[in-house]
This record gives sequence, structure tokens and C-alpha cells, in this order.
Amino acid sequence: MANVKRSAIVAHTPADMFRLVADVDSYPSFLPWVTDSAVHSDTGDVVEASIEFARGPVKQSLTTRNEMEKDRAIEMSLVKGPFKALHGRWDFEAVGDDGCKISLQISFDFSNKVVQGTFGTVFNQIANTLVDAFCRRANEVYK
Repeated sequence: MANVKRSAIVAHTPADMFRLVADVDSYPSFLPWVTDSAVHSDTGDVVEASIEFARGPVKQSLTTRNEMEKDRAIEMSLVKGPFKALHGRWDFEAVGDDGCKISLQISFDFSNKVVQGTFGTVFNQIANTLVDAFCRRANEVYK
């Protein structure tokens, strides 16, 4: 199983960063590899959503169940996609009065060797750049 862990300190509140990550509908507007997104259900505490992503000729979609701890964390688990297993967690921790440590941990295992061979490198690149992408987005949205 592959693991990705990334974090950053930003000059935005945990609430601001939580809102950005929770806003799945906006992903195609600032994540260049996301070609489409959809929220299937939203109870406030649990959101089921899909994203379609592409990098070059490689295209896949992923549906996750996201348990929301408002302004603190988002716990992701696989519903459907090219994985045997996928688990992720975003954490938003206050730093000072107006700062936040944003952390992402993702563990995943592809459903088979063919998928891993065609999609493994692409997904690793995407996972490794997500935190930076959300930090850049926060700087644009919360000027």
C-alpha cells in the first residue's frame, strides 16, 4: 500500500481551509487534473462525491465517502474507483490567531497491476501536489 503525507502552514484560518477542501464542486476550476466533479449526497456530516481526473491520456474517476468534522478534519474512504483500498484524511489545525497547518494523509492500493502500471505514477503526482494546490487556491480566494 502506498502512503502520501503532506502538510503546509498557511496564513488562513482552519475554517477557510476546510471550506476550500469541502467545496468539491469548485475543484475543476483550480485543480488542472480534475475534469469533472459531483456531490451525490450531503447530510452535513457525511458527503459522498466523485471526481473525474485526467493527466495526458490517462483518465479515471473516483467516488469517496467523506466524514466532515467542521473546520477540523475530513476523513475519506473509497466508495468506487480504480483502487482495492483508499483511505485519506485532511486535518486543519490552528496556528496562532489566523494561521493553519493543513495536513493530508492518503493510503492507497490499486485494484490490479494493469491499473497500477497505467495510473500509479499519475495518482502519486496528483496526491503529492494536492496540498500545494489548495494553498495556492486559498491565497487567491482569501486575499
